[in-house]
Amino acid sequence: MQKLDLFKEQISSASSKRIIITTHHKPDADALGSSLALALYLKKKKHQVTVVTPSDYPSFLHWMKGNDEVINFEDKQQVDEARNLIGEADILFCLDFSNLGRLQGMEEAVRASNAFMVNIDHHQDPDDFADFSFSSTKAAATCELLYDLMVKVGDKDLIDKDMAECLYSGIMTDTGGFRHPNTTKNVHLVTAELIGLGADNSKISRLIYDTYSVNRLKFLGFALTRRLTILPELNTAYFGISKKDLRKYQSQTGDTEGLVNYALSLDGIKIAALFTERKDGVKISFRSSEDVAVNKFAATYFDGGGHKNASGGISSLSLEDTMKRFETLVKENKHILFNQLALVDEKNQ
Repeated sequence: MQKLDLFKEQISSASSKRIIITTHHKPDADALGSSLALALYLKKKKHQVTVVTPSDYPSFLHWMKGNDEVINFEDKQQVDEARNLIGEADILFCLDFSNLGRLQGMEEAVRASNAFMVNIDHHQDPDDFADFSFSSTKAAATCELLYDLMVKVGDKDLIDKDMAECLYSGIMTDTGGFRHPNTTKNVHLVTAELIGLGADNSKISRLIYDTYSVNRLKFLGFALTRRLTILPELNTAYFGISKKDLRKYQSQTGDTEGLVNYALSLDGIKIAALFTERKDGVKISFRSSEDVAVNKFAATYFDGGGHKNASGGISSLSLEDTMKRFETLVKENKHILFNQLALVDEKNQ
């Protein structure tokens, strides 16, 4: 309770504070939605608020209220302003990540800040870098946690339609459209409240899921027909996307988002992966069915981690060698990865 009281004191309207809100590199809907909702909330409390993202983010998120005021740390024309604002901040909010390394090029500036640090997040194994943390791995999304925090401090009445739509977006996407196992009773209660506060769920779904460019749709067809590998004996499927593939379809930030879920949607597939060749290495997205944990696998072999059924990683090997290594590791660890499946099968016999 003392920590919560300290937080309430920090964000009270008694005196205007200079506040920076940031999130992880390549923000998704939960990262950006929570950041912009928090910015709108804090502005209502008379603070000077700026959202600084470590990088750009998908264009299908640009509709969110406050998007036009976001500063991109990787934009050469904005980086100096971003550094100055971070250095002068009284409060610095870190949303939807548990390790400052997720900021990449922005990490140094944040670490050097003397601001009161707040971390709101739902990922596992959080680092102890914040003065106030509001986190839970049981939460489906940071947007869910932020809503709960605003209610807990007595400010539900400040949540308006624009804030509700930002929050709804993050919860909807981080639950896979309310299909993933993290779709709890509280998720439905919170989203019901957000709809009651004005969130247009049909509009939000359309803006995020139904605004593909022609190139993105063609890329999806290409990936499904030419870049999908299925290993039925391992209950595994994966995509391997090269830099050449991305150039061919003029790929933009966010164009590969959700692709890995197509592999997991196949009947009998328990583990899915997406390997994307980038200039700084092969980025990896892992997904799994409810009964298979991929977070420890990602952490042990691919310098990554995340949620039980949704994790990430990176490889310094070539794209081809990374995929070969993945196949070998799944074979070698099959007894561990699928141990829970075996236990379930034994119980059903």
